Amino acid sequence: MSTPQNKIAPINIRAQESQRTLIDKAASRLNKTRSNFMLEAACQAAENILLDQRLFLLNDETFSAFQAQLDAPVLENKKLSFLLHQKSPWNNEPDD
Repeated sequence: MSTPQNKIAPINIRAQESQRTLIDKAASRLNKTRSNFMLEAACQAAENILLDQRLFLLNDETFSAFQAQLDAPVLENKKLSFLLHQKSPWNNEPDD
């Protein structure tokens, strides 16, 4: 039995039987294997955590450059202006 090239790093986890049963039920509802379900869920959670970082550390020089960008006047951006004036796709309310 050969291992696919893109899945070569094993991840092992121990769980309570009730947790495994819960995961299996959810995976089954999505027609996924337990491994695929768990890997997708873990990767989604990891991405959310990394994207939600609010604290980042900068040295004095980099912070000064960052601060200068924040303080600089905003340049006109027609594409951004157009986008910001569009109705959200999930907003179905009619115009007033």
